[in-house]
Amino acid sequence: MLDPASRLPLRALIDWLEDGLLEREEAARLALLAALAGEHLLLLGPPGTAKSELARRLHRTLAGTRYFERLLTRFSTPEELFGPLSLKALEDDRYERLTEGFLPTAGVAFLDEVFKANSAILNALLTLLNEREFDNGTCRLRAPLVCAVAASNEVPVDEALRAFHDRFLLRVPVQPVGDEAFADLLALPPVATRPDPPAVLGTAQREALAQRSGEVALGDAVVQACAALRAWLAERKVVVSDRRWRQWIRLMRVEAAAEGREALDLLDLWTAPYVVSPEPALSGEVAHWFESALHGVGEAAAPWLTRAVEAFERQLDIEVAAPAEDGGAGSTGDEAGKLALARAIGQGDTGEAMPRLRSERLESKLRRRWSPVHVAARVAQVDGVLAQASTGLEEAQQRQAQLHDSLRPRVFLPPGLAARLYAAREGEVRVLDDLCTRLRAARAGFAALPVDEALTAEVPEPVAA
Repeated sequence: MLDPASRLPLRALIDWLEDGLLEREEAARLALLAALAGEHLLLLGPPGTAKSELARRLHRTLAGTRYFERLLTRFSTPEELFGPLSLKALEDDRYERLTEGFLPTAGVAFLDEVFKANSAILNALLTLLNEREFDNGTCRLRAPLVCAVAASNEVPVDEALRAFHDRFLLRVPVQPVGDEAFADLLALPPVATRPDPPAVLGTAQREALAQRSGEVALGDAVVQACAALRAWLAERKVVVSDRRWRQWIRLMRVEAAAEGREALDLLDLWTAPYVVSPEPALSGEVAHWFESALHGVGEAAAPWLTRAVEAFERQLDIEVAAPAEDGGAGSTGDEAGKLALARAIGQGDTGEAMPRLRSERLESKLRRRWSPVHVAARVAQVDGVLAQASTGLEEAQQRQAQLHDSLRPRVFLPPGLAARLYAAREGEVRVLDDLCTRLRAARAGFAALPVDEALTAEVPEPVAA
C-alpha cells in the first residue's frame, strides 16, 4: 500500500465540487483528477451547462493558484489573454508583455469557446498548454499553469485545429440535465455565495502525489486491455497518438496513487471514453466497450448452462409423463383411458382421501418404469453439469467479492458506473445460483423416476446439453 492517500480530502472535495451541479459526477471527478495530474480538460456542450462554474470551483480547491477566465471570439486579441505590451520595454526596443494578472501567471484558466480564437492566440496557447512556457519577447518564461479548462459547443472540424484539440487529454461531453433530474433542477435554491471548500490541495501535496504515482505498477491486464482497445479503435479508423497513450497511463497512475493503490487494474480504464474519443458520438461506444468487453455488463450469464438446464427439464417432463410400455408393469390396451379416469377421480375429490389415493396409485401404475441403469445415467449426467455449474457459481462469487474489494478505495470512479458494474456481477451470481437450484431439482426428478429392476439395463442417449 502506498502512502495513504486518505490524507488528501478527495471525497469531501468531490462532494463540494458536485454540490448543486446535477448529473455532473463524471465532469467533477475528471476536473479534479486532471488538476492532480497536471492535465487539461475540455468540456463539450451547449451554453448554460455549468462549465464555467465547475472551473471556478476547481480553482478554489487548489491552494496558491491564480484564476483566469476569458470568452474567446475570432476578434479576440493576444492582449486579452497574455497582457498588454509594455510601453517601457518598447522604449528600450524590447517587445514584452505585462503578463501580471493574465493567463501566463494563472494556475487555473477557463477558456470559453476556445476553438473560435484566431491563429495568433492558438499558436501561443499550444506552447503554454503543452510546455507550460510562454515566450515573452526574447525570453521564455515558466508558467505556473496547473490545469486549463476549456469549453466549446462543438468539436472543431478544421484540420488546423486538431493539434490544439489534442492538447486536452480529457474531453468530457456535458449536456443539459435529463428529465429525471429536471424537477430537482427547478427546486435548487437561488445562487448564493458558496462556502469555502472543506480543504484545499497545496503544491507540496500535488508534487508528493506525482512522485508516488511513479511507483504504481502498470500490470499485464491493463496493457492487454489497452492493446484490445487500440485494435477496437483501429477497426473504426480512430488513431490515438503515442503521446496521448502515455499521458493516459500517467493519469491512471495518479488516480491509483491518490487512492492509495499500488497497481492499476481494469477499473482504471473507466476514463477511456474521455481520452480516446475524438468526438462525443464515439464516447458512448467506448463506454459500452469498457462495461461490456471488460466487465461483462449486459452479457448473459453462462448461456450454455441455461440451455443445458432447459434441456434436462424438458427431458424430465417427457420421462415423467411417459405412459407404461406394452408388456410393462401395469400395461393394458386402454391405458390412456384409465389414466384419464384416474385423474378425473382425483379432481372430483370432495374431501375423502380414498378416491384421491386410488387415483394416485392408478396413475403411478400406468406410468412408465425405468431401469436403474437409465436413472443412474440421467443422474450422473446432471451431476456432471451441476459440478461445472457449482464451480462457475463459486468463481462468480469470487469475482463479485473481488469487485466489492476493488470498489472500496475508489474515489474518482463515478458512483453510477460503479453501481452498474457491481449489479452485473450480482446478477451473474443470482442467475448461476438459480440455475444450480433448477439443476438440483432436475436431478431429484430423475432420481425419483419409477424403477423396475427387471428391465434391461440400457444406458440412454445423453441429453443434448
